[in-house]
Amino acid sequence: MSARSLAAALLALVACLALSASALAAAPPHINHLFVIVLENENAEESFGANPPAPYLGADLPKAGAFMPNYYGIGHASLDNYIAMISGQPPNLVTQADCTIFSEMAPGIVGADGIALGQGCVFPKPVQTVANQLEGAGHSWRGYMEDMANGAAAGEATTCRHPAIGTADKTLAARPNDQYATRHDPFVYFHSIIDTPACQSNVVDLSKLPGDLSSLAKTPEYSFITPDLCADGHDATCADGVSPGGFAGVDAFLRQWVPAIQASPAYQDQGAILVTFDESESGADSCCGEVNGPNTPNNGGGNSVGSGGGRIGAVMLSPCIKPGTVTNIAYNHYSMLRWVEDNFGVPHLANAATAGLTPFGADVLSRADCQKKTKLRARPRKAVSGHKTAFKFSFTTELDACVKGAVVSFAGHRTRTNAHGKAQIKATLHGKGHKVATVKSPICDSAKASVRIVQP
Repeated sequence: MSARSLAAALLALVACLALSASALAAAPPHINHLFVIVLENENAEESFGANPPAPYLGADLPKAGAFMPNYYGIGHASLDNYIAMISGQPPNLVTQADCTIFSEMAPGIVGADGIALGQGCVFPKPVQTVANQLEGAGHSWRGYMEDMANGAAAGEATTCRHPAIGTADKTLAARPNDQYATRHDPFVYFHSIIDTPACQSNVVDLSKLPGDLSSLAKTPEYSFITPDLCADGHDATCADGVSPGGFAGVDAFLRQWVPAIQASPAYQDQGAILVTFDESESGADSCCGEVNGPNTPNNGGGNSVGSGGGRIGAVMLSPCIKPGTVTNIAYNHYSMLRWVEDNFGVPHLANAATAGLTPFGADVLSRADCQKKTKLRARPRKAVSGHKTAFKFSFTTELDACVKGAVVSFAGHRTRTNAHGKAQIKATLHGKGHKVATVKSPICDSAKASVRIVQP
């Protein structure tokens, strides 16, 4: 082989390798509306085994979406995992014990890595959550907590419900008329949320979700959904004496709410539902480079020695996922948070910023063609200068939810499309050349169409 041929072959190989690396690093499709559903305390090998005790969760959902068998909790018991999912903060001795006393974190000094140092469960105001980030970036969010309002005592708040600082948490065990668990509602453990009006308006009872799902405009871009102590599988026997508990309760909850979310305009607009658990029933296995500390010598807590919360598995549903997708890449709650932050374009918090941590990628969101392709057509395509003309516009997209209410701008006039993406503008064009019409939708890409102006 000549030197020139060898050089050409090497260049071709480099180009091929670069293309392969580019494909591997390709960003996953953007998710416009995310719904996170968190269940309780099960090992992946049982939840998603050959004969799963909750067949809708363990068999039907993986077939319909993407299954992540190597998804891990980050500690034990419950609260430290919920805290991590929205803030990236690691466990401390109090969050590992589920915060029986609603205590301030002290000293709560935030290090350069964003991690608050100390013990306690109510984090100081400088500690941010993904909810703060989303709100600051102009995105909407809500936490939906089952039984938060239904179980509230007379005079007790029915939104942003939590114990007073320094008092005992009375929701550690379910009661017949109150199966809400404060420790499964991570938003109320941050002064950056509970000291603001957003807590009262955004941390609400699950009964608010159907109304919010009724229209695209009402549905938050980020929704965090917590079943009560019966429906999340925590209690094998439910305190109300009627509802199914354990895996039966999990399946009943998911069979009710997953289809309801999937039927919503928000889900159909490149939405996604992530279903996972807080921690495993046994073991403290970890992944993704997680290490113990700095606020506890053992992330596994009393469960067992280890730096994580065990393998729990996760499944995601989305129009942007090929049904039956399986990925063997290891993920944990910090990985999930990092992906959420990447998806909405906000910085990484605390342990979600760990160097080398892998967020969800195209291995999960496996439909590379899941994009909001739009097109605007104008008729007539040609108009006589100085003559008033009725221009008809047609806005089309792969997502039906996009077309209604989009703003069409043309020749100094503006109007909105109807439910079928149609609009009309009467205008008189002058001169010669082309006049461009634009259409903008709150949820889809903009599009343009051109009209040629001819002389009479």
